[in-house]
Amino acid sequence: MGTETYSFLRNFADSWHLLFMFLFLIGVFVWAIRPGSNKVHRDVANSIFRNDDRPAPDSASATKEMQ
Repeated sequence: MGTETYSFLRNFADSWHLLFMFLFLIGVFVWAIRPGSNKVHRDVANSIFRNDDRPAPDSASATKEMQ
């Protein structure tokens, strides 16, 4: 029974599961470049700057202020 199960699972992983993983990968790529996702990508890319109201200080002036 153990060898039979192993052979079945090995055959499944080598064929159908590999096909499933490949199709899933293609689906992720298609979803990422879908029409309309450009706005979302731009928003996420700029989200780190959303709450900035002034530039960050230079490291030299920041060190002086801390002392």
